[in-house]
Amino acid sequence: MPDYTTTPSALTEYTIDRPGCTVHYWLGGEADRPLVVMMHGATMDHRMFNAQVTALLPEYRVLVWDARAHGKSLPNTADISLESFVQDMLAILDELGVAQVILMGQSLGGYIAQQLYKIAPQRVQAMIIIGSTPIAKAYSKLEIWTLKATLPLFNVWPHGHFTKVVANNTTIKEDVRAYALQAVQHIPREDFLRIWKAVTLAIDSQGKPDFHITVPLLLVHGDQDKTGTIKRDMPIWPRIHPQAEYHVIPDAGHNANQDNPTVMNDLLLAFLHAHMA
Repeated sequence: MPDYTTTPSALTEYTIDRPGCTVHYWLGGEADRPLVVMMHGATMDHRMFNAQVTALLPEYRVLVWDARAHGKSLPNTADISLESFVQDMLAILDELGVAQVILMGQSLGGYIAQQLYKIAPQRVQAMIIIGSTPIAKAYSKLEIWTLKATLPLFNVWPHGHFTKVVANNTTIKEDVRAYALQAVQHIPREDFLRIWKAVTLAIDSQGKPDFHITVPLLLVHGDQDKTGTIKRDMPIWPRIHPQAEYHVIPDAGHNANQDNPTVMNDLLLAFLHAHMA
């Protein structure tokens, strides 16, 4: 069973000063190997990928981070948006002198990955998206309204109860739930609201009809993921991006890579071996 309470010892911690925030990230593996960048979901942190770090390190270089306003990347005094997350990651890659990476993102991390590809497609060799929806799709005005209406609700919801609900809905496994609760409780309410506002602005009713991902793309979600419209919308991604490979991970909720790391890692390594050989 993976340990989500600590950071794998094979990773070294670094920081980068960004507007309004010192962003923490961790790096491991040989510098001449392909770099897999893993970006966590809203309110989580770098530890959610511990099982993938262990599986990848024998063959790949890995980078995980605490996105601004998450984990150790607090305090944050700047506005939060997909653009700010993307620029933070590009600044890290520039500092490392890395031209291209394999991007993996879960939930909010999946939105960040798509936005990074939209802004700088030349930096991306392949993508893996876990439990996220396509930013290229035009969503209904009702869906957009419903998503944005959660902001005032979350603002008045008693924070202690709210964090427990988030943790319970994130996973179906008790050890992962304990990790998720600790991660979300670490984030001040005001920062959570700014993070969630960035999530609500990730999709819109116009869509992005000219946005096409042309690199190898792996799409996965848990069979018990009840978050938003993920179970409805992830299967349609191959219509938007025909080269996409789509799988449902059994016995898994929203944090599918944590709930069933064995299946996730098998799919991940098979995908990378097929496209990064």
